[in-house]
Amino acid sequence: LGEAKNLPTYPGPNKMRDCYCTVNLDQEEVFRTKIVEKSLCPFYGEDFYCEIPRTFRHLSFYIFDRDVFRRDSIIGKVAIQKEDLQKYHNRDTWFQLQHVDADSEVQGKVHLELRLSEVITDTGVVCHKLATRVLECQGLPIVNGQCDPYATVTLAGPSRQSEAKKTKVKKKTNNPHFDEVFYFEVTRPSSYNKKSQFDIEDVDEVDKMEIRVDLWNASNLKFGDEFLGELRLPLKFLRQSSSYEAWYFLQPRDNGNKSLKPDDLGSLRLNVVYTEDHVFSSDYYSPLRDLLLKSADVEPVSASAAHILGEVCREKQEAAIPLVRLFLHYGRVVPFISAIASAEVKRTQDPNTIFRGNSLTSKCIDETMKLAGMHYLQVTLKPIIDEICQVHKPCEIDPVKLKDGENLENNRENLRQYVDRIFTVITKSGVSCPTVMCDIFFSLRESAAKRFQGDLDVRYTAVSSFIFLRFFAPAILSPNLFQLTPHHPDPQTSRTLTLISKTIQTLGSLSKSKSANFKESYMATFYDYFNEQKYADAVKNFLDLISSSGRRDHKSIEQPILLKEGFMIKRAQGRKRFGMKNFKKRWFRLTNHEFTYQKSKGDHPLCSIPIENILAVERLEEESFKMKNMFQVIQPERRVLYIQANNCVEAKDWIDILTKVSQCNKKRLTVYHPSAYLNGHWLCCKATADNTPGCTPCTGGLPANIQLDIDGDRETERIYSLFNLYMPKLEKMQEACGSKSVYDGPEEEEYSTFIIDDPKETYKTLKLIIEGVGTLEQEHAQYKRDKFKKTKYGSQEHPIGDKSFQTYIRQQSEISAHSI
Repeated sequence: LGEAKNLPTYPGPNKMRDCYCTVNLDQEEVFRTKIVEKSLCPFYGEDFYCEIPRTFRHLSFYIFDRDVFRRDSIIGKVAIQKEDLQKYHNRDTWFQLQHVDADSEVQGKVHLELRLSEVITDTGVVCHKLATRVLECQGLPIVNGQCDPYATVTLAGPSRQSEAKKTKVKKKTNNPHFDEVFYFEVTRPSSYNKKSQFDIEDVDEVDKMEIRVDLWNASNLKFGDEFLGELRLPLKFLRQSSSYEAWYFLQPRDNGNKSLKPDDLGSLRLNVVYTEDHVFSSDYYSPLRDLLLKSADVEPVSASAAHILGEVCREKQEAAIPLVRLFLHYGRVVPFISAIASAEVKRTQDPNTIFRGNSLTSKCIDETMKLAGMHYLQVTLKPIIDEICQVHKPCEIDPVKLKDGENLENNRENLRQYVDRIFTVITKSGVSCPTVMCDIFFSLRESAAKRFQGDLDVRYTAVSSFIFLRFFAPAILSPNLFQLTPHHPDPQTSRTLTLISKTIQTLGSLSKSKSANFKESYMATFYDYFNEQKYADAVKNFLDLISSSGRRDHKSIEQPILLKEGFMIKRAQGRKRFGMKNFKKRWFRLTNHEFTYQKSKGDHPLCSIPIENILAVERLEEESFKMKNMFQVIQPERRVLYIQANNCVEAKDWIDILTKVSQCNKKRLTVYHPSAYLNGHWLCCKATADNTPGCTPCTGGLPANIQLDIDGDRETERIYSLFNLYMPKLEKMQEACGSKSVYDGPEEEEYSTFIIDDPKETYKTLKLIIEGVGTLEQEHAQYKRDKFKKTKYGSQEHPIGDKSFQTYIRQQSEISAHSI
């Protein structure tokens, strides 16, 4: 989420607005930025990443203006259809903000059955009747925290409009089951003499008629019921078949000829990266996966499948992310990184430039540190970063930027204290550094020392260029990107963190003349505080500790690691004998020791559940309390804590992380009840005893360690997609191998971008990659053909109005002889 510009002015004397932006799946909010005050061009600069846990039609972004006294008002929105996300994939794009009104805010689908019958009257005249059965709806929007839906059904034609017929209101659900039938007279016999507002309909008139279904939220507010969506179906399609049953996406209401200027609300800059992979079962990936996992043992490593992926990808980062995750999952990341780092060191001529480029090695180590080092950062930096963000001490040391009333010496002292504290915390955290990082640093140190034997400092700079330059310094500079703060810091805090980051980076670099490293004279002056030998010694001791081969993980188990925290709503567990089992908002906190909740952040815990007492964490069916995004934490003696998360993404995150930390508990359950025990029975299986064993198998999982977040097959599928995308480059690399092995002269320019140390070995690997990718491509094509044959348009999975499915049908029709 980049920035907005040219928002409309506030209609008061101030004209400025306090705006924030939300990310929504359809209309469900899954993320909210901080509020940027007093601006019509707010800069957010926030990253949000999530696994999408459900189907959706639009990814939407809403800009709100905070109102202290009333509900926050919506300025405008950007809605990107799911099938259009690839158009904007991974590039900065400015989107015009669109107007938001109730008629356009629609989501969900409806299940209808229509039957057109011929009825013969006593006089032998034929007339037509239409039966409309409204079965159910799914995924309706929740309006102002509630959804009490009902449907109205109307038969309309050019010369008539029947009275709207209405279903019962279904309370507290956005997936209502109506199952109600309504009858309409479509044509009448000519002898029909009852007074009515319309005459006899002939067959041509019938073709112009339509059945209209409107969904509404029954509101207690004086403004009337809220529109949720509509469906208009012409009767002429019933001419082919007298009955028709299907699912339909609800559509926005037709606004007639309302015309709105598209450019009067401003615009929003976004960079959206959306990936969707179809992952087969593990055996499909064996050949490609085995080829990749052998990479560390291939001589030379430049002829390995993983190194070749780095060569053909446009950005090294693209290759590094799935490679590191795959190697971590199979415990091969250290040998692989050691092999590619050693090869890179051999190619490096100057010890001062070691690991300074954006090579595959540096990107892989960055990614490993991000995955393995998250908890390490939480333990070391988070407490001080939180303090800096909350206290707002002035730390500006540039005389030109000093604010009125600020004292340069005081600011320098504030900054010096912060730098000193962060430096001390980092250099004393060696024993907490994750083992996988230490093993990689040991390998880097050995390779560098062997290559540049005359340079005694290279063993330190090889490691410091990662741990300080690419790990601690960026985390201090942008704590939100490393999950140390929820949002991008405000400008003053951001400036303080920039100054601290620069100083820490220089302290860790161990270069000879440090003050000369700064372009700004005020930074050089400030750095004089740290020109003492004790700082260099502390850095060297720290680097020695995290890169020594004998060091093993002495992590202090006493230090609880905060994994996740935030407000959620929980139902009372019935610990008090006569207490009400009501719902209350509480601050939840999960560490590697316990799961607790308290009234608000920082309060004493009201309840603490040790991790070893979490026997299962599973979703809770919505029917239990008529509430969405609920899950249950099951404890000994069948005690269950029911919790509602803020949205579907939060619910999935909490379930995943609670499952992970409790996965190794000895008494974990194998079965559970997906619904609650209410009114003397389990809603799911109707068993009356509250201690009845569960009726549904528990969700499986992996042991709680770094391999948890990673699905090896999914990462292999991602690597297959990259190889497939860059197939022309793979073929070009094959040509380069052939050219190199037969022609020893100067390289052709188009081949010089590839690193090829052994053309024959590289060619062999390329041949195997292309074969493996070709096989998987055939499997995907076959899967799509089979799916195409089985899929019915109008089914629950692909309702009528599903544009992504229509696009899919068009593509399949072009490549096959099938027709629908």
